[in-house]
Amino acid sequence: MSIIEGTSENFKTEVLEADKPVLVDFNATWCPPCQALHPTLEAMADESDDYKIVTVDVDDEGALAEEYGVSGIPCLVAFKDGKEVDRRVGLQPRKRLEKMLGVK
Repeated sequence: MSIIEGTSENFKTEVLEADKPVLVDFNATWCPPCQALHPTLEAMADESDDYKIVTVDVDDEGALAEEYGVSGIPCLVAFKDGKEVDRRVGLQPRKRLEKMLGVK
């Protein structure tokens, strides 16, 4: 599965109503740590169907970022059964991301 682009239009369906854990990456194109994290997220998305990776550009989706209290990026938020279960700000190692999703 590839990374899904999250928008205010599809967030409910792709994240809150998902039938598997979801890792949401709130980011921006001008953010170097965000860009450094992207290859890890792509690899995770390509390697497993046990979870979803959703990316939200805070410049394009400011209202969504504000709704979820994003004040620093990259902001990684794990959701299970439509509820936030973990949140980390800053560049994170893959093992931490997998732990957030409860997959390893």
